[in-house]
Amino acid sequence: MDRYWHDGPLAALDFETTGVDPLRDRVVSFALVTDDDATGGLVDPGVPVPATSSAVHGLDAESLRGAPSSAVAVARVARWVDRLIDRGVPLVVFNAAYDLTMLAAECRRHGLAEPDWLRLGVVDPFLIDWGLEPRRRGARRLTDVAARLGVALHDAHDATADARAALEVAREQAARFDDLARLTTRELMAQQQRWHAAKAEDWNAYARRKGRSLDDPAGWPLALPVSRLRTA
Repeated sequence: MDRYWHDGPLAALDFETTGVDPLRDRVVSFALVTDDDATGGLVDPGVPVPATSSAVHGLDAESLRGAPSSAVAVARVARWVDRLIDRGVPLVVFNAAYDLTMLAAECRRHGLAEPDWLRLGVVDPFLIDWGLEPRRRGARRLTDVAARLGVALHDAHDATADARAALEVAREQAARFDDLARLTTRELMAQQQRWHAAKAEDWNAYARRKGRSLDDPAGWPLALPVSRLRTA
C-alpha cells in the first residue's frame, strides 16, 4: 500500500550551477542528503563559470580545479536517485522542475542512463508553498519559505545546507497542514502536478498580456517532457 509521503525516510537533492537555464547550464556542486547522512561535492562543469553565478554560490574555476568531471559526478547522482526509487524513498527537491530537468539534461549530454522518472516520488516544498497559499504575496525562495516556517538555513546557496533545509521545510509543511500530511506519495505527486498546472496558467494569463514566455502546465517534475529534452 502507498504510505503517507512523510511517514518514513526522505531524501533531498540540491545543485549549484553555472546559471538559471536547466537545459544549457551545468552543475558545479551537488548534495545528496538523507535523514541521517549527507554526501556531495564539487564538479568540474567543463565550461566557464560566469561571475554572476560565482557571486551567488562562491564557486569559480579556481575552486573547482581538480574536481571530478561532470560525467563522473552526474552518473553518481543518477545512480543515487535510482537507489531511492528502488527503495520507495521520496525525493525532496526545492523547485524540482529546475534541478531534475538539469539532471536529465546532464545525463543526456554525457550519454548516461537517466533515473526512472516515472517511478520517482518527488516532494517540492516550493510548489507546495504555492499550492497551499497561492495568493500570498512575497518571495518564495528557499530562504523565504524556510524563514517563514522557522527552519534554520545557514550558508544559503551551499548545496548541502540548501538540501537539508528543503528536507526540513517539507517535514514542517506536513506538520502544519493536515490535508497535506494525509496524502500518500502517489496522491502528493498528482496534487503537485495539479498545483503546477494552476500556477502555470496563472502566470500565462499575465504573460499573454505582457508578451512574456509561457510556462508548460505539464512541466513538473521535469520542465519539459523527457522525450522533448534538448541540450546544448
